[in-house]
Amino acid sequence: MKTKALYLVLGTAIISGISIFINKFAVTAIGNPFVLTTSKNIIVALILTLIVLTPLVWKKLKVLPKNDWLKLILIGLIGGSIPFLLFFKGLSLSTSVNAGFIHKTLFIWVTLLAIPFLKEKLSKIQWLALGVLLIGNYFLIGIKWSFAQADILIMAATLFWAVEFVLAKHFLKTIDPKIIAWGRMFFGAIFLLGYMFYIGQAATLLTLGASQWGFVSLAAIFLLGYVLTWYHALAKLPVTVVASVLVIASPITTGLNSIFITHKYSLNQLIGSLIILASIVMISYAYNNLRQSEKTSETV
Repeated sequence: MKTKALYLVLGTAIISGISIFINKFAVTAIGNPFVLTTSKNIIVALILTLIVLTPLVWKKLKVLPKNDWLKLILIGLIGGSIPFLLFFKGLSLSTSVNAGFIHKTLFIWVTLLAIPFLKEKLSKIQWLALGVLLIGNYFLIGIKWSFAQADILIMAATLFWAVEFVLAKHFLKTIDPKIIAWGRMFFGAIFLLGYMFYIGQAATLLTLGASQWGFVSLAAIFLLGYVLTWYHALAKLPVTVVASVLVIASPITTGLNSIFITHKYSLNQLIGSLIILASIVMISYAYNNLRQSEKTSETV
């Protein structure tokens, strides 16, 4: 099950890397980052609603206690609405590579929260790998990166998602991953739609053209795949492992940007990608060793 979960989070990372690249085109085509994130999140929320209405999932949903419903609403606010507004506004002002780099510092903030609040343990090798991972991620964007307004918005979104990581891991102890994913997107979509009404842009959702809806739909497909694979992996693995493996998305976004936008791939980017891959292998290896040693001590 743990190995399967590692494959799931690897899939999440691939989806994330491609998604950030595509979302940059989508936000440019639509022009309004709030319209993009609201419309695609509504689509994902509707699809997940169909999933939770299936007999097996509905049976679990209808018996959820009141406290669990409050947890779903909280996830929708902290993970499914506020950070999306911040991230896509920042993405509209930045590049997909910068956005990808900042978003993938998520593992740092998740680790800092997971140790005190989830009592997760990291070996010395994992600590070393995390440091090397940050260096590799930095190599991808070079020394031209600056902390501008767009980057501040993306960083704020990343911090919100770090908090969601820890909350979701705690909530997944009693709530099915599909229901958590639905709560994130369903209540998040309600908050987003409420914000659009508040700023007087809700009607704009109805004015999108066919090509714009194409971008929205494509972005929604990747978001759907992201939340489903991510929550199922998070239910089985420590948040520090999941957040670290997600950094693989950075070289994917950078590679796509190099192929389709800049048409060049620097030595620094290659070194950074190799460092990230090596770090992920180290983290996975250290996690497996830690898990095996815990099993041995329990047997003894």
